[in-house]
Amino acid sequence: MNRKLRWIDYPRAGRTGLRRWLPSLRQTPAVLLLCSGIGVAGIGYAYATTTIPDPNPSTLLQNNVYYWSDGSVLATDGSVNRENVTIDKVPIDVQWDFLAAENSSFYSDPGIDPKGILRAVVHMAEGGSAQSGSTITQQFVKNTYLDQSQTVSRKARELLISAKIGAVMSKQEILQGYLNTCFFGRRANGIQAASRAYYDLPVEKLNASQGAFLASAVNEPSLYQYADSDPKARAQAEQRWSWVLDRMVKIGRLTPQQRAAYAAAGFPAPRKWSSGSGLKGQTGYLVELAKSYAQAHDRSITDKSLSKGGYQIHTTFDRRRTAQLQQAVEKVREERLDPAHRPVDRDVQVGAASIEPGTGRVVAVYGGPGFDRGHYMNNADTSGVPVGSTFKPVVLASAFQNGAVLRPGGPAEPINPNSVFNGDDAIQIKDQQGNFVADDKDPSGFLHQHNDTDHKWGPINLRTAMEQSVNTPYVQLGEYVGYRNVATTARSLGLRSGSLAAPSAGFFIGTSTPSAIRMAGAYAAFAARGTHVDAYSVTEVTYNGRALDGFAPPAPVRALPTAVADNVTDVLRGVIARGTGTKAQALGRNAAGKTGTTDDFQSAWFTGYTTQLSTSVALFREDPEHPRLLSMEGVGGGQKIFGGDIPTEIWTRYMRDALAGLPDTPFPAPGSLSGGASDPAIASPSPSSSASPATPSKGKTAPPKQPPTRRTTGPACHHKCR
Repeated sequence: MNRKLRWIDYPRAGRTGLRRWLPSLRQTPAVLLLCSGIGVAGIGYAYATTTIPDPNPSTLLQNNVYYWSDGSVLATDGSVNRENVTIDKVPIDVQWDFLAAENSSFYSDPGIDPKGILRAVVHMAEGGSAQSGSTITQQFVKNTYLDQSQTVSRKARELLISAKIGAVMSKQEILQGYLNTCFFGRRANGIQAASRAYYDLPVEKLNASQGAFLASAVNEPSLYQYADSDPKARAQAEQRWSWVLDRMVKIGRLTPQQRAAYAAAGFPAPRKWSSGSGLKGQTGYLVELAKSYAQAHDRSITDKSLSKGGYQIHTTFDRRRTAQLQQAVEKVREERLDPAHRPVDRDVQVGAASIEPGTGRVVAVYGGPGFDRGHYMNNADTSGVPVGSTFKPVVLASAFQNGAVLRPGGPAEPINPNSVFNGDDAIQIKDQQGNFVADDKDPSGFLHQHNDTDHKWGPINLRTAMEQSVNTPYVQLGEYVGYRNVATTARSLGLRSGSLAAPSAGFFIGTSTPSAIRMAGAYAAFAARGTHVDAYSVTEVTYNGRALDGFAPPAPVRALPTAVADNVTDVLRGVIARGTGTKAQALGRNAAGKTGTTDDFQSAWFTGYTTQLSTSVALFREDPEHPRLLSMEGVGGGQKIFGGDIPTEIWTRYMRDALAGLPDTPFPAPGSLSGGASDPAIASPSPSSSASPATPSKGKTAPPKQPPTRRTTGPACHHKCR
């Protein structure tokens, strides 16, 4: 029988069984070629249809890094501990540590290792454990675009995407992406976070030995993160570290001499690690201050953008002085308060701030016990605590600058520290029209201003009245200067309008509620001879390495004439030398300051300064369940508590430490102020004003004959601030 000839003899004619379906020896090369062609075509199709996916959202997340003024890390926040860096920030030797350990042919290979992939795939297909077999490029693709599963399909995608990535990205971009996405243990994603976590260094300062350890940590992060404390982890880490350095020599990136030097220096043991929260002690308050400042000066910085991370916020906070302020508060609390045995000592709180005169830099704050102890309100930045007599220097400065209307209908007359006013208790106060100020809470219908005691000072000059914190002269002076003028002076010194009390007699002796930061800033203007600089806490903000605009230091402005500021300082020096602030003499330096205490002892303050530093300390009591100020009477075991007591002790202890090593610079001699008019009510002796200045007198001011033209509001008029 004639068989019909076929172009392709398959299935094979004349054969039966299995042999019918097996290709002949002559057909085998063709079959192999056909299969290869189909495979190549399939791979080509897969490559052509493969697109580079969007990066995993988690790889785009970073943390925000806050820095102390010396450049060291203050804190980080965010859901992912990562701070991306450009490749030029990573030392060349450190880059090669990773390449030597993971992919020494990185700069010459096409980005994929088919043999390694095939070996890993076969191993997994046979049921073996997962193997990498990956180049740096493949690991970058896995970290950035894929998940961490070890499956054949995921490996195939990794290979295809890696080939595409190698064609569109430079080697430097790939290495940068790899180093920013590796996980190193200790919750550190990326080499910058790892450098901070293991060595407390920015990546720029790593050497080849430290880099060799980090290149090892990538291999087994869950083990090597404990190389500081676990002997087993330490031993394995040392072995891997040594191997990486040997590889560096082998590929010509280290000389044998350099390798020997690193061996002689020993294993670069990482620092101790605690997995707890970083927002402990004062850190939380500092971060919130810096964050608020940054958001106020760049509207693109929102809570939403901060949640994605990528910001580097450089602050003015001095690491050493912040610790010293905290230590001063804690030491005085330990010495003076006994909450376990004295209930009134419970819920006593402190807020404090320290500012550099002439620059406005906030160098330290004490905001409270700490976020980690459940206290989230920053006592240094809170409004609501009356400042008491620490406001009197503002009144005095305004009087020096604007003069005072001492005679109804007359011009403002110049005032100086020797101007004399009535210092007796319970005197009546006149306004600029010569009318007595009314008070609807006084049985007489008129204000009878009180001092802290009923001591009869009689005529007293403003210097002595400041030293002894006598209220009546400053309430009367304030009325003569005028609320508007005093409020303007307060704002020029940096006090916010919203913290200033409404017009009342009490306004002049401290019913306003500026924060400790604002009070330190106001007194800093006295220290800087009338130059005010807005308090600021951020010097620079970068986002993903790009500096943002709007963070230049605030410009100095002339808030007070030099002679005015210097004379205020001269008066406040007397408060420490002879007055209510004598405890501050323990500082042993040229210093000026003022105490403050409010009605019912609800708050006590001391704000003072040298030429180098201005610091304000507030003490108050607040019920945590029902936030309101409570009386501090009996706090510390005494019957009463004043600003010259615990707040001054804290101030003195802190300033002594903070200024250690700095020269004791004297204040400039004050220039003369013209005039020096006194309250005309004292010019005509009366039963209450016949004594000489600063000498106790007898009697009280006669009641007015005319009806009042203005009424005061609320109980502020009865304040006995000191």
